[in-house]
Amino acid sequence: MAAKLSPIVNAEELLNLSNLSEIILIDARAGINAEENFKIEHLQGARYVDLNKDLATVENPANGGRHPLPSLSKFSEVLFKLGISPTSHIVIYDDKNGSNAASRFWWMLKAIGHEHVQVLNGGFQGAIKAGFPVSSEIGSFEAIDNYSISEWKLKTADIEEVEKARNNSESIVIDVRDKNRFDGLTEPLDLIAGHIPGAINVPFSENLDENGLFKSSDALAEKYTAILKDKPSENIIVHCGSGVTACHTLLAMDYAGIEIPKLYVGSWSEWSRNDREMAVKKTE
Repeated sequence: MAAKLSPIVNAEELLNLSNLSEIILIDARAGINAEENFKIEHLQGARYVDLNKDLATVENPANGGRHPLPSLSKFSEVLFKLGISPTSHIVIYDDKNGSNAASRFWWMLKAIGHEHVQVLNGGFQGAIKAGFPVSSEIGSFEAIDNYSISEWKLKTADIEEVEKARNNSESIVIDVRDKNRFDGLTEPLDLIAGHIPGAINVPFSENLDENGLFKSSDALAEKYTAILKDKPSENIIVHCGSGVTACHTLLAMDYAGIEIPKLYVGSWSEWSRNDREMAVKKTE
């Protein structure tokens, strides 16, 4: 039986792969001018995926949050556009240590049952530091048959399930945003600062070492085993602001050998727009 493919690949490992030409490299950098930055410079051979256009269907944040999942048919079209087939070996990078859109695309591919997908440790900057060539050339590739998708196979939670879980001692709701956002001291993206009452704060940044690389699988396993306390994955819900950086923690858990728990895609962006109970900073 073949060993399970690690969800994390280091830049040096990627450079040394004898079948590098068979890898589909995906640039998942997001934010202002992300696509223009890709056109100016990207890892050689990379193809671009857009967080808002390809990995979400942005409509009403009160219904699904700022980055709700696209329909299965739309996601199938995205994979077709990228030349991805069910047997493709995909390596994804961004420029935010995997927390931008690389881990989100990884989760989405895992959620449709795609096996050969990894996130590049250290991302764009780490690859350049390791000597990976960059280019401004946009390569061409052959289109493939539509990727047939029947369902999201990884578990998700909706707002009603989160409401029940936050008041249930047998469940854990994890918020991976930084502590200042969780504490309601600042909120750069959503309308209200604070968090879901009953949630615990485990910032995704704690998955990384001082160099911005993922901590070892053993270190992550020790950390999350202590937090999860043997609770089954169906009793654990992970969220962030809009269901993107939460995937960074799901990736870290998978890397640690822990079964991937539920993702609350709507996250704080949905919760805070629906007249739900909120824990906010108390004014003096």
